[in-house]
Amino acid sequence: MKKNRLLENYYKLSREQRIQWKKYLCVLGTAFLLFLLLINLLHSCGREEPGAPETEEALPQHIPVVRELKNVWITEAEAGQITLFCDGVRETYDLDTEANEAGRLPTPDQMREQLADVELTDDLVSAVILKTEKFTGRVLSADESGIEIEGRGRIPLAEDYKGYRLYRELTMCTTEDLRFGYMDADFIRENDEICGILLAREDNMDKIRVLIKTSDFSDVLHQTVTLTAESDFLLQYGTGEEMQEELFSRGDEVTIDTDSDYFVGERIRIVPTVLTGRVRLINVNRSQGTPSYRGHIELLRTADGIAVVNELPLEEYLYSVVPSEMPASYPLEALKAQAICARTYAYGHMLRAGYPRYGAHVDDSTSYQVYNNITEADSATTAVKETYGQMILTDEGTVANTYYYSTSCGVGTTANVWKTAEAEALDYLKSSRLNPESLMETDGGAIAADSNEVNGDAGPEDLREEEAFRDFITETHAEDYEAQEGWYRWTYTVKEIDVDRIVETLKKRYEANGKLILTLKDDDYVSQNIKAFSKVNDISVVKRGPGGVADEMVIVTDKGTFKVISEYNIRAVLCDGVTKVVRQDGSEVAMPNLLPSAFFVIEPSHDKKNVVGYNIIGGGFGHGVGMSQNGAKNMALQGLGAEQILNFFYEGCEICSGQ
Repeated sequence: MKKNRLLENYYKLSREQRIQWKKYLCVLGTAFLLFLLLINLLHSCGREEPGAPETEEALPQHIPVVRELKNVWITEAEAGQITLFCDGVRETYDLDTEANEAGRLPTPDQMREQLADVELTDDLVSAVILKTEKFTGRVLSADESGIEIEGRGRIPLAEDYKGYRLYRELTMCTTEDLRFGYMDADFIRENDEICGILLAREDNMDKIRVLIKTSDFSDVLHQTVTLTAESDFLLQYGTGEEMQEELFSRGDEVTIDTDSDYFVGERIRIVPTVLTGRVRLINVNRSQGTPSYRGHIELLRTADGIAVVNELPLEEYLYSVVPSEMPASYPLEALKAQAICARTYAYGHMLRAGYPRYGAHVDDSTSYQVYNNITEADSATTAVKETYGQMILTDEGTVANTYYYSTSCGVGTTANVWKTAEAEALDYLKSSRLNPESLMETDGGAIAADSNEVNGDAGPEDLREEEAFRDFITETHAEDYEAQEGWYRWTYTVKEIDVDRIVETLKKRYEANGKLILTLKDDDYVSQNIKAFSKVNDISVVKRGPGGVADEMVIVTDKGTFKVISEYNIRAVLCDGVTKVVRQDGSEVAMPNLLPSAFFVIEPSHDKKNVVGYNIIGGGFGHGVGMSQNGAKNMALQGLGAEQILNFFYEGCEICSGQ
């Protein structure tokens, strides 16, 4: 009510009176503000003397930003700055002037090309802890938990270790880049752990380390090893200064299990006293009988058994690989092509070992290259010697992936059949028809013709179509290099379908790679555990790759629909382990695990709505990628040399001498 009366009184005033009233209020407000300012000044003067510096509370405190870089590589050091390389990035930082002038930092000469922990305060180098306890040694095995060094045993890796490749371009590296059997790296130790790996040089690698599997290649670890040698031999055991050796006479047998007293350290070495001596593994059985091995043998004790590793010169390794992979009776030019392929393949795995835990580059089975299953043969050894050091390199200068297989059906395919990340980059592994008319002569020799069709025949891309491939595979083509080979055409007739085995195989292949065994759900294929079924309603190939290879297959059952992807999985699922393959020459061959190839058409037989069996018409033996060995044989018989053969199968690559 009072507010309303004041407003009424205000509006009763004349215009001149209201203006005077506003001026009065403005003067009064200004005076009040000046009064408050004066009180504030008096308060400040009572707290500090005139001219006194501001207290710490009056200014915001600076909190320095401190970072610690662990195990970095110092590439350069000067009077006022250093350059660091870590995690693939090169950065230059100024030194903290106060710390540097006070002598709390190492000198530039001390810091240059060293591993260190570096502390940065506000991006200035305030502390450098150099790590100079280096050692070197022959690497025997390595993984992300530790590295085994000859004479030192296994040394654990620090959780924050860093690896640097110092030759060529400075890059980061890991234990996967270590080369087993070689001494080309320095290691930096801190608190009894390896905190740094320095790959210092690129040696000419001439020795390979092969993991020898048990009899019939059934396991990678042996429970007991019995051996002898064709000469006197040394048994070496222990580590470092505790290394001991015992001399045995030619023919003496030694049996070693995981409880053997010789396992003082992690490894035992059996070394013939002469370079041409061989160690015989009595507990191992191969096609040739009891195998003997060049070089020396190492036994590594693990919690599950003994790993047997054979180290020997790469060229001598090939003496046993070539006849194990290709019949020694084949033409010399074919054997030479095989030797170059095998050497290239082996060297690629020497650069990136397949068994880092055991310190082996490869094993001796079909998982890599079959080694020492067949005795050495003079023709194969001649092929190795005449191609000494020759390997296949890509147009980028890298070691080529020289895949090979037994026999084609008249056409090959590409590496995409394996559904791997690297397949797209292997563009030199092309799908081509394998007959003389598919060759195109160049200055470098014969290569596959670029055209999709040769003299009107269906080309590799045409054969993706079901009808075109059916027409191709159900006939023979006399002009094909391998038209007379037994595996060129074959049939596989399953009279009674084994549903339980199909379910079991689907589950195993799903466990191996769930992305390649899919289940239909809501109109889309998804990766999920395979459910058991009792009836198969239909089986069909729904997608083919270059050359007509089966790429995707669908199985319709009473409990769901499944898609099987990749040639290997398809071959595994359709093989019942009992039915024999009938080759085109009438011979029958047992196939316990895989169909001969995925170049086939399938004809299911039905009883009402269920599949009771199926007939397969196929061709070729193997995955169909890279060099066909029987193709190489017949090309050699028609006068082509090893270089021409390899130029055809590995288009755009180059054969280079030396390693």
